[in-house]
Amino acid sequence: MNTPLTLGFSPCPNDTFMFYPLVHSLVDTGGLSYRERLEDVETLNQLALKGTLDVSKVSYHALGHIRDEYALLRAGSALGRGCGPLLVASANLDPSDLRGRTIAVPGRYTTALLLLRLFDPSLTNFIVMPFNEIMDTVLKGNADAGLIIHESRFTYQGYGLHKLLDLGEWWEAQTGLPIPLGGIVARRSLGAETIAAVERALQSGVEYARSHPDQAAHYIGEHAQEMSAQVCAAHIDLYVNDFSRDLGQEGIQAITHLLQRAEQAGIIPRSDMPLFA
Repeated sequence: MNTPLTLGFSPCPNDTFMFYPLVHSLVDTGGLSYRERLEDVETLNQLALKGTLDVSKVSYHALGHIRDEYALLRAGSALGRGCGPLLVASANLDPSDLRGRTIAVPGRYTTALLLLRLFDPSLTNFIVMPFNEIMDTVLKGNADAGLIIHESRFTYQGYGLHKLLDLGEWWEAQTGLPIPLGGIVARRSLGAETIAAVERALQSGVEYARSHPDQAAHYIGEHAQEMSAQVCAAHIDLYVNDFSRDLGQEGIQAITHLLQRAEQAGIIPRSDMPLFA
């Protein structure tokens, strides 16, 4: 057995659901083994920016900054329709009312913030914090609005917050494409053969997880903190789909378009490196 590859993914149900078969060797790993590291998505983005991990989940915004060192895998993405970040506030404002006001965001390299900057470049007053603290921050009046991701889209109404903007709806209306949120990358220095083996194993893991949806329940619950089983299930149903198994042409088109828009806006550096190894 080779030296384990460092593998970063989030404790969110969609990631633990997909990676459970891989890290527990329930699928053919091609002789590879993994040492997992579970962190929130912005921490994973920062680790990838430093080149710390061999394989990792990252935001597609972060991918725009690490394309020279990391290649994208075709399996494991969070990409789809009706799953975009939401801009919420205690009062029912127009997004244009937020110019100059504070917006709590889940990380500087999240796709959520990239989409918000593309939507309105004049929104610039951001407070960065862990995604699970944003709604409380808005409720306490410590930010005028919040940009929420993950399971918060299922629970914000229970906090009495108003949805000001669904950035997924905006993106789909603008482009007709699904919204690319996060993907799995592998260090290019691993070599094409190893990267292909990781991709095959992850693809098999996604297929296994979807065929055995209850098998990872304990592992998912262990990392989902105080999330209810119902919210966990809704989270998985929304973020794990056919794009998670294989991006396909439509998924690749969506990612390419997002990165091109970000380059044109000067948010990410230009790169001549191919997306894949």
